[in-house]
Amino acid sequence: MDIKIPPPTSNEIAANGPIPGDVSLYRKELEIAHSLKTPGYYSTLNGAEIADAERSGLFPAASFTGSFDGPNQVYAYRAETTYLGASYINNRKPGEIYIIGGDVPPLMGAMPAGPFIAKADAASGKEIWRTYLDNGNVSGTWIANVNLNIMPNGNIPISWADNIVLIDGDTGEILKHNKLPNGDTPAKDVNYKHLTIAPDGTLIVKDQTRPIGSNLQGTMAIIKGIGDGLKQTNSHMAAVDPETLEVLDDIALPEPASVPHTITMYNDKIAIYVGVNSGGLRYFWDPVKKKLSQDMNWIAKPIKEGQTTPAAISIIGDWLGFQTNGAGSMTIASTIAVVHKDDPNRMNTIFPFGDLQKGQWSFCPPKPMTDPENNMIYSTDMGMGKVAGIELDQKTGELTPKFVLDKMTNTFQPLIGPKDKRIIIFSNIKLNDPDMPVQQAVFSGAYTEQVTWCDSLTGKTLAESDFFEPLTINSLIVPGFGGRFYFPTAIGFLILQVLPKRD
Repeated sequence: MDIKIPPPTSNEIAANGPIPGDVSLYRKELEIAHSLKTPGYYSTLNGAEIADAERSGLFPAASFTGSFDGPNQVYAYRAETTYLGASYINNRKPGEIYIIGGDVPPLMGAMPAGPFIAKADAASGKEIWRTYLDNGNVSGTWIANVNLNIMPNGNIPISWADNIVLIDGDTGEILKHNKLPNGDTPAKDVNYKHLTIAPDGTLIVKDQTRPIGSNLQGTMAIIKGIGDGLKQTNSHMAAVDPETLEVLDDIALPEPASVPHTITMYNDKIAIYVGVNSGGLRYFWDPVKKKLSQDMNWIAKPIKEGQTTPAAISIIGDWLGFQTNGAGSMTIASTIAVVHKDDPNRMNTIFPFGDLQKGQWSFCPPKPMTDPENNMIYSTDMGMGKVAGIELDQKTGELTPKFVLDKMTNTFQPLIGPKDKRIIIFSNIKLNDPDMPVQQAVFSGAYTEQVTWCDSLTGKTLAESDFFEPLTINSLIVPGFGGRFYFPTAIGFLILQVLPKRD
């Protein structure tokens, strides 16, 4: 494939080489990471694609090495190896990172080979090894996003289409393989993107389903198919042994669930929260009986008429957070709703960005990030070009906007650092043509994107990078050791660090 590397930006020129980060922070960051409870996951700064089984997006061991009250300089370095369609980047130790790639093909035409997993040097991005799992051009498989999680023994389970494998984290060797159940959906329309590790170590996997009749590729095939009026079949969920990959139990969901599930504990039970087209459901995994079951007493209904599927459910204390319009809406603005974990009828809703204007499109694919320590929940709406920080009253469920910013983003917003100095990272999109409809820009990628580091309680911007090629759809900017950050794109990734600006 023709790979065009953009000319270096001022951030790249300033770095002029690999970025090791602040090596004096490595041990401190590891100590903080080891002090956190991460059942089911490797104990490190960033062992799951969105932090943990609760998919909080909160990385308290990560560092911001810039100034909180003065000007900052961003440094950037482009990975020395090309990784077509890089999406998620995780780490075990300070000097190593893992990259999932090849899982974000265009809707039509030739695709990059993948999905694949690669191990690379954390400072330069130079590849150590790469293991390819598929090539949709050859197999005809529907290739869409794949999650990245590292188990306590350092090995990596990966599921895609109706397959699951176990990868040796040291060598890249495929140790095990199995097929996953597809329920009533044709196997060609199944993608087991969603793999999350339960506290007992069991892998809980759930599929996305491509609308019937669509032959498009990538995760965006779901949104495009729904927009074209095609019908999705219901999703399926399975519990899988982490060592043998044996399917221990599986269960059909009552409707499509295009977004990842979230796992936590509820009354000493392993609870799985699933966002479905109509709202939210709760399931339980019983590791003794090896059974999945639905909790029929907890069915959340946060969707208003005209809105579309919520993003993945977020946990914030005693409440579950919902971001609506995950598949977009031309008729009603997005909302944030919180539903109480004990009673799905206890619900509060807020329109953080007001009403939808005529001709405007509301589009909110990422789940809301949450900060339970500060009682904050964050919302983004790419179509409306806004992001917001919202405070939650844990007793009443009342939602109060703390700030609204003019930033256009379609990705997750990771939170880093300690409670009293917490930073939130927003990307910020600039359309190549300001008059282009946002919906058209989403599918064409006709925009550039920067990274902004902001105070999580006020929204104040502390640092901002140059504009680079777009962040990969459905990925996120992730922290690394020593104050580094990784920005995955269609042609690889950039390594970034913020430092106080020198005179």
